[in-house]
Amino acid sequence: ILDEAQNTTIPQMKMFLTRMGNGSKMVITGDPSQTDLPRDQASGLGDALIKLKDLDEIGFVNFAQNDIIRHHLVAKVIAAYENNK
Repeated sequence: ILDEAQNTTIPQMKMFLTRMGNGSKMVITGDPSQTDLPRDQASGLGDALIKLKDLDEIGFVNFAQNDIIRHHLVAKVIAAYENNK
């Protein structure tokens, strides 16, 4: 499982993907809109989404905003950060 994959570089993502062994599965999660990489650094996740989209053996699941359910306190934390920039 690779979590927060939007923060991988392209070489890091390639390294991870090429380590898959026979009979294994990989799950990669991340939000391409929330990368913490420098502006001039491409996200490994975004790059992989483009390069691997036509491989039948790889599935992608995209969630919409209404699919995201977090603790009610998260909204208050976000508001506090937005109000105290």
